[in-house]
Amino acid sequence: MNKYLMKHRFPDDLKKMDNGELELLSYEIRDFLVEEVSKTGGHLASNLGAVELSIALHKVFDSPKDKLIWDVGHQTYVHKILTGRADKFPGLRQLNGLSGFPKSKESPHDIFDTGHSSTSISLGLGMAAARDVKGEDYNVISIIGDGAMTGGVAFEALNNVASLNSKMIVILNDNEMSISKNTGGFSKYLGRLRGSDKYLSMKSQIKKNVSKVPVIGEGMITGLKNARKSIKYAMIDGIIFEELGFKYFGPVDGHDINELCETLELAKEYKKPVFIHVITKKGKGYSKAEERPDIFHGIGPFDMDTGIPIKSSDKPSYSKVFGNKLTKMADEDDRIVAISAAMINGTGLDSFKEKHPDKIFDVGIAEGHAVTFAAGLAKAGLKPYFAVYSTFLQRAYDEIIEDVCLQNLPVVFCIDRAGIVGADGETHHGIFDLSYLRHIPNMTIMAPKDGAELEAMLEFSKTIDGPCAIRYPRGSAADISKPNKITLGKSHQIKRGTDVEIWSVGTMADKVIKAADILKAKGISASIINTEFVKPLDTDRLKKSAEKYPLIVTVEDNVVSGGIGEGIKDIVSLKDVKVINIGWPDDFIEHGTSDELYAKHGMDPRSIAERIIKELER
Repeated sequence: MNKYLMKHRFPDDLKKMDNGELELLSYEIRDFLVEEVSKTGGHLASNLGAVELSIALHKVFDSPKDKLIWDVGHQTYVHKILTGRADKFPGLRQLNGLSGFPKSKESPHDIFDTGHSSTSISLGLGMAAARDVKGEDYNVISIIGDGAMTGGVAFEALNNVASLNSKMIVILNDNEMSISKNTGGFSKYLGRLRGSDKYLSMKSQIKKNVSKVPVIGEGMITGLKNARKSIKYAMIDGIIFEELGFKYFGPVDGHDINELCETLELAKEYKKPVFIHVITKKGKGYSKAEERPDIFHGIGPFDMDTGIPIKSSDKPSYSKVFGNKLTKMADEDDRIVAISAAMINGTGLDSFKEKHPDKIFDVGIAEGHAVTFAAGLAKAGLKPYFAVYSTFLQRAYDEIIEDVCLQNLPVVFCIDRAGIVGADGETHHGIFDLSYLRHIPNMTIMAPKDGAELEAMLEFSKTIDGPCAIRYPRGSAADISKPNKITLGKSHQIKRGTDVEIWSVGTMADKVIKAADILKAKGISASIINTEFVKPLDTDRLKKSAEKYPLIVTVEDNVVSGGIGEGIKDIVSLKDVKVINIGWPDDFIEHGTSDELYAKHGMDPRSIAERIIKELER
């Protein structure tokens, strides 16, 4: 543990430090971050890039009285260090340990629980408006990345700023990255702004020279101010932020603490909305992260010296299985195109991009747009596959209903990180997708038990002339058995048994098989059904099972509420059979390893077996 950081009382001691001490602090924090995150894993590159900015914010403002609102929140490790939590980093992202995102229950300095992008300006504007209504006095600062600025909610908030005109500060942390390299018109606009210091230096020089002219100098300056807008447009190619009601400062060197502090002090005195454009380098100070910021955006434990991840499995991930299979499918079918919302690498589409660069579309962090864009592609005769994390697809619920399912368009939703995801916690678990998709008309939903079945379902999806979702988890792909022939709405039996039947959803099959082995040792014979289809359900097999077994158990990596278990219970409700549903409770699940969370919430093999034994004993 870093003794230099441990001896300070943050954030109070920060106020007493001079520029030299602050500079030393930035080096100590970077060393600390690399050392700690190499052990636990986490979001490293984004935090290394935000060190000086975080220091300057806590130097100039008085948290928690002043409200620091971090968009997404994965870049708040430095903020946590500077608010007295450095000693908790050995438990970063561990069960009952420090969260990798802001958590208000963890510290009063964490103003809002965040985890999804593009929301901080809306949150900040709401808090600023509430402050004004209540007649209170504090600063509101929203920190947002350039990747998050591509999200529609951010633009809706920017549009609302001018009408409210409340005092607030928006800081754009511009590192040219989200997870993958940023794309789109806004990214290009920021690229032009990064080179706009010629305008700022020119304006300063004109004012300095003209003010020296005797008698008429000040008058000339007043006249020149009236021409300010035309000069801006001539030199910077548009000042969108000032048109939206902000006072614009920037670009500012995001690794110069002195310049950052001076700019923040100016912004603090301004009585209206201020927009500060800060340029940073993702992965700053650790060469491995600077070279591959995408890899070090979110990384597991790694070797500090080499930067090489310490892998726990040599098996391909579900994302990789998906990406490789879709690439092969696109080789054979010209209709197939892929869509990503700033997640090409994360969803395994890097191989597809390399092989078919003209058939992949990265729309930025804009999931709602991605879904409707896919609808347009499908309407025009293509077969779009939208690869997206389960938790982020939640942001496009209306578009799924209105623009895809209502039109019955053949869009395939490839839902990665479905189910529990472990260390990222509440905001990133994908445990709601079956519930929010299952009730939508025209939707077909599949859940593979392993990697081979994922490939088979992708192949089968080409035959579905309507909306289709295939959901699969994070991590290494299981290898349970060769897939059966996929038939719409039909399940398959994995294991025969006589005492109880377990309906397993997707990759829970591995745990269910192990639970059945435990039951066998107790003299209980369990039948296992691999559902394959969440919608439509295999009602014929279900009705027969309800006549044969006194107990049917459903196991799904989804909340019980609205999940497949409730659907199965409805189908067999008139039969003389007991149905119990095993899944996640009606709650937000904390962070920890997936195995820890399965065990804690009764979803590991032993817990499943014990639950069945208790039910049979009754």
